[in-house]
Amino acid sequence: MTNLPLELRDALAGEVPFSSLEAGTEALASDGTEKVLFHTADGRPLEAVLMRYRDGRRSLCLSSQSGCPLTCSFCATGRMKFGRNLTESEILDQALHFRRKEAVNHAVFMGMGEPLMNLDNVLAACERLPGLGIASSNTAISTVGWLPGIVRLAHEGPPVRLALSLHAADEALRSELMPVNERYPLGDVLRACLEWHERRRRQVFVEYLMLAGVNDRYEQAVALADLLEPRHAFKVNLIPYNPIGPARASPPPPAQHPIDPARASPPPPAQHPIDPARASPPPPAQHPTDARFGGSGRDAIAAFRSALEERGVRTTVRLTRGRDIDAACGQLAARG
Repeated sequence: MTNLPLELRDALAGEVPFSSLEAGTEALASDGTEKVLFHTADGRPLEAVLMRYRDGRRSLCLSSQSGCPLTCSFCATGRMKFGRNLTESEILDQALHFRRKEAVNHAVFMGMGEPLMNLDNVLAACERLPGLGIASSNTAISTVGWLPGIVRLAHEGPPVRLALSLHAADEALRSELMPVNERYPLGDVLRACLEWHERRRRQVFVEYLMLAGVNDRYEQAVALADLLEPRHAFKVNLIPYNPIGPARASPPPPAQHPIDPARASPPPPAQHPIDPARASPPPPAQHPTDARFGGSGRDAIAAFRSALEERGVRTTVRLTRGRDIDAACGQLAARG
C-alpha cells in the first residue's frame, strides 16, 4: 500500500500483522510438493503442505494443532511435544500462504494434530475455505476416531467429507498402534461414522496404513471387509508407509527402551512395549524408533486390495507425495 505514509505502514505492520503465522523453512520435493514450517505468535511450530497433481488439483494438507496429544505409534507428529490447538486464523493463514502463490482447490485436515479435538476452529475455517476456492465437497477432515467430534460432524458445519484412520480391524492391534482406541473402541466409532453417512449421504473414507507383517495379511483384509458394512457406506484408501526416522522435537533421553509411550517420567528398565491406557500425553521422543515398522511391498498392497475388492469394498491406493522432504502422510514433525 504505497499510497500510505511509510511511518503508518510500519505501524500497521506492527499492530495488524499480515498473517497470524510466521513462515520459516520451505522445502520443495521432486514431485512438486511444497512444505512450509510456520510458527505462531507464541512460538508454536506447525507445518502445512501443498500437493500439486498432474490433473490440475492443488490440494492443501492443513494442520489443526501444534503437535498432537494422541501419540499414534507410526506418526512423526505424535513424537513432538504437544503445543496447543490452532485458532481459526492460524488454520486459514496456512491456506492463504499457498493461495497467494497459486490457485488451490482441495484441502485435507491430515496435517499435524487431531482435527476433531479442535472442532470449533476447524469448522469455522471450513466455512471460509470456499472463499479461497476450496469447496466444502473438496474438503476432508481426517480423524483417528475421536468419537464426540464425529457425532458433532453429523449435525454441524458445512458438508465436508469424513476420513477415518482405521489401520487395523482387530481391537487389540489397533490399540497398540493407536492408543485412542482404548478410549473410543472401533465398534463405537464405526457406528458414529454410519450415523454421519446416513445424515450427510456421503461415503466415509477409511485410511489404512500398510505395515509389513503387522496389518497386511490376507486374513486381516478379510476382517476389514467384514467390518465395513454396509459396503456402500465406505471407501478404503490404502496408504504406503512413509519412514519417519527418530524423534525430532527434542533429543531423546539416553539409553532408554525404544518402545515405551506410557511413561510420564524416566522409566525403570524393561517396561512393557506398549501401554495404550495412559491418561495423559507422554513427553516427546519416547516412541518406538522407525526401525519398528516397515512398509508393505507393492505385491502385498496389491493382494490386500484384491482381497477387499473381491468382497465388494471399493479400494484405492494413495499416491505418495513429498516423501523426499518429509511431507508425506505421517511425516510432519516441524523440523528446521
